[in-house]
Amino acid sequence: MTGKYFDELTVGMRIQHSLGRTVTEMDNVLFSALTMNSQPLHLNEDFASRTSFGQRIVNGIFTLGLVVGLTVPELTEGTIVANLSYERVTHPRPVYHGDTIYVETEVLEMRASASKPDRGLVRLRHIGKNQAGMVVIELERTVLFLKRPI
Repeated sequence: MTGKYFDELTVGMRIQHSLGRTVTEMDNVLFSALTMNSQPLHLNEDFASRTSFGQRIVNGIFTLGLVVGLTVPELTEGTIVANLSYERVTHPRPVYHGDTIYVETEVLEMRASASKPDRGLVRLRHIGKNQAGMVVIELERTVLFLKRPI
């Protein structure tokens, strides 16, 4: 497994994730269709061109999922029990078709589980940036990590 165990994390630790992903028009349209989101800002170029964005913007829930997904190989792959919560999600800038997203993670809090000695809870902050280094999403999530097997 390439993920980190609870014991390998420390409060204040920062991880600059190596993967980046370019968001395509297909990603945005397919995700919006699969989730029954008919928002014209995501699907209707004519409508979106007349808004302050000037073009379609990427579905924010897709952006959230992508940012979390980009962290998996270096953070949680095979080493978590569950995602427990997503909090304080902000989208300070839109994501457009063709933007490439990169992620940095910071460990905010940690505590061992009181009821399960093989696990611990970790609160993380993920910061997603586009290719220009501009923050497009920030979120916090709480994850139940496994401790390293003895």
